[in-house]
Amino acid sequence: MSETINVTRSSLPGFEEYCSEIRSIWDSHWLTNMGDKHQQLESELKKYLGAANVALLTNGHLALENVIEAMELKGEIITSPFTFASTTHAIVRCGCTPVFCDINPEDYTIDPAKIEALISDKTVAILPIHVYGNLCDVDAIDRIAKKHGLKVIYDAAHAFGVTKNGVSSAVFGDAAMFSFHATKVFNTIEGGALCFRDETLNQRIKDLKNFGIQGPEDVKYVGGNAKMNEFCAAMGLCNLRHLEVWIEQRKTVDERYRERLGGVPGIRLNAPQKGVRSNYAYFPVVFDGYKYTRDEVFDRLGGHGVIARKYFYPITNSFECYRGRPGFDPDSTPVAKHIAECVLTLPLYPDLSLAEVDRICDIILG
Repeated sequence: MSETINVTRSSLPGFEEYCSEIRSIWDSHWLTNMGDKHQQLESELKKYLGAANVALLTNGHLALENVIEAMELKGEIITSPFTFASTTHAIVRCGCTPVFCDINPEDYTIDPAKIEALISDKTVAILPIHVYGNLCDVDAIDRIAKKHGLKVIYDAAHAFGVTKNGVSSAVFGDAAMFSFHATKVFNTIEGGALCFRDETLNQRIKDLKNFGIQGPEDVKYVGGNAKMNEFCAAMGLCNLRHLEVWIEQRKTVDERYRERLGGVPGIRLNAPQKGVRSNYAYFPVVFDGYKYTRDEVFDRLGGHGVIARKYFYPITNSFECYRGRPGFDPDSTPVAKHIAECVLTLPLYPDLSLAEVDRICDIILG
């Protein structure tokens, strides 16, 4: 039997490169609490992303919770259920109420045409999700937010390195959250970041991620612990050097999938977005009217040692933990529900060979 192909594989620098990067940690014995590596990575990310303010955190989820708290948001936040659990959980855990807006069927991001009907006197923000390296309609969302005086926080976990007309995904909205989890295009083993416009949030976020402590005897806020450690920051410094090469390798895999699967009846692929440079984070395929259902394709691949992922499935407004709560109804977002039931993300990572891509496609088309 052929070797197993996982849906993703973490990108790593050379072993000696990482060892060299962490050597100074042994000299300083400074392992966490915003040390040199942490500060260096923040600085490098500001340059790469073109962001005015960058805060590193221990993961993307706590980054979302911290920015909601730092902005002192209380009320309803319009978002999409076609996302990872973290997005909805962060809203709820911060004491806010998610209001679910459906997605558009082209790129699976929030549908701006359906946002305004959901705005009430309790609405305080919009939290859209960039999906698979596809960007939301940031211009339409910006117009709506300005018209109604709402904050915009992007869940940009899938959009690191993505640009629209040369503008970084990090600068859209009032804030953008990035995940640096091991499975992402850019990883720090575990980690996340916030990019934001309002410079006054810098101190507040720094305080909130460090127990609210402002000095040895001064605890101003009820904060938590969300500091990125030095080893994770060092991994980020290494991986950032290789990121552009890895994105190009991902693009090559993406193009092969499109060559093999494009134009097949019942198989729907995302069309590239105009003006958007993708990071090719994922390769989603929607099986809608194909000779095999999504679940049958999933099982066929699994039987041949290929691990695909039903991503995102189920949608968050159908989660058991929210069942019975007002507003949590998957039937209220029919497009998201349908896509979730038909979508499969195929293996994609920089060193996935074209022969392996062909093997995957042969199983799907067989």
